[in-house]
Amino acid sequence: MLRTPSPDGLRFAFGTLTVFPVKVTRWDREAARGGMLCAPLAGLAVGLVAAAAGLLLLFLGAGSLLAAVATAAVPAVLTRGLHLDGLADTADGLGSGKPAEDALRIMKQSDIGPFGVLALVFVLFAQVAALAQAYGGSWARGALAAVVSATAARLALTLAARAGVPAARPEGLGAAVAGVVPAGGALAATAVVTAAGAAASALLGPYGGWHGGPYDGLHDAVRTALAVLCAVAVAELLLRHCVRRFGGVTGDVFGGVAETAATTALVVLILG
Repeated sequence: MLRTPSPDGLRFAFGTLTVFPVKVTRWDREAARGGMLCAPLAGLAVGLVAAAAGLLLLFLGAGSLLAAVATAAVPAVLTRGLHLDGLADTADGLGSGKPAEDALRIMKQSDIGPFGVLALVFVLFAQVAALAQAYGGSWARGALAAVVSATAARLALTLAARAGVPAARPEGLGAAVAGVVPAGGALAATAVVTAAGAAASALLGPYGGWHGGPYDGLHDAVRTALAVLCAVAVAELLLRHCVRRFGGVTGDVFGGVAETAATTALVVLILG
């Protein structure tokens, strides 16, 4: 069951997951629990800024491709690139085929290997291509895709921090947040984000809200809900694979999970 977000939880979420000038005043397990439950709110804020950047460029006369590039770039800037870096490091660790200890050592290195480069290239291309297609359909559709994908990405972090998911190392951000979220809280957060995304899509989407009838609004709502659920499902597959390979989660794994969820949500949103 979800409670009203606490100030400490909100500060933890925005202070650790974004570059917004929020000072984290507590770094204990209780604050981490509140912070990871509030992670989708941080994602919502990131998504709104990303959508605003894309819409501004469209308003100024830019094409959908440039708007998509800006929209994909904003989350990277607002997270200091940590999620993309985590994706690359996770890909290098998994791609190495080495035992857990050696793979974790590879992930801690500052350089990026070939698997990491490939992961970054394909994920960023997929995100930009999906956003460009969404903006090409309508400005509202592109903006909604930006918000939904960013929120779904942080929802995947909430689920990755649930009880029962161990940390691979005794130190680092992964260890600080691993297992802090009760399973019931993670499921409740998933239900809230899915329902909110579906409602926003039905009310503000390019079909049901502006041009179509009730059927179009329902279609948009179902597609958005499906995008959120598919995003967390694919992220869960990556999470479980990482737990099997590394013995638990790390900060890099959290980053990889977030980018995987964001990309999956965007792809599902533009299909059909």
